[in-house]
Amino acid sequence: MFLDLIVIGTAISLGPLHNSAFILLLSSRRGFRKGLAFLLSWLANLVAVIACVVLLTGGKPPAHNSAPSTVAIVAKLVIGVALVLYGLRRHRRPPAPHGPPRWAARIDDASLGTAAALAWLLQPWGLVGVGAATAVDADLSTLNDWLALSAYCLLATLSLVVMEMYAVRAPEAATARLNALRSWLEQHQQQLIVGLSLAVGLWVTARSVYELIA
Repeated sequence: MFLDLIVIGTAISLGPLHNSAFILLLSSRRGFRKGLAFLLSWLANLVAVIACVVLLTGGKPPAHNSAPSTVAIVAKLVIGVALVLYGLRRHRRPPAPHGPPRWAARIDDASLGTAAALAWLLQPWGLVGVGAATAVDADLSTLNDWLALSAYCLLATLSLVVMEMYAVRAPEAATARLNALRSWLEQHQQQLIVGLSLAVGLWVTARSVYELIA
């Protein structure tokens, strides 16, 4: 479980869409506050999903080869295959024109609530779903699984934390470098989405098939 959550958390953190949006928020008026609202909402969403899973399982993994265990594995398999198909479809699709989204022109007037809602909208729910299905195997009577779930949530938020701290410590340098990063993310958005979708999709599919036949 630990390795699966690390792979999924890393893929979530590297996603280009939310990172580009976060940089736009940081560059706007009251950017630190908006960025913090986005970051906290992002983390709260991840924690809430894991908390729901833990409540459903009671903090104990279902027995091996039981119906709940099989359902969780099948759910991971379905999402994994869907990610692979999505990645292949995006690969065949012509790249979208580069540039910030339409709402970027109104980012200066965005409220903290809007910034928080944007985090919810931009969360890669397919990857979050895989993380939730993986968390079904968590045994909260062991410290290792507590650490695994915590590491997953923090790792999936790591890129936002790093950018927020950088913007606070060196605002002028951060503005230039983060805008350059945003430009690069927009230019390579298609490749990043395809690469992350295929990598995680193939990983999860292979692991799920192994778990079903083991």
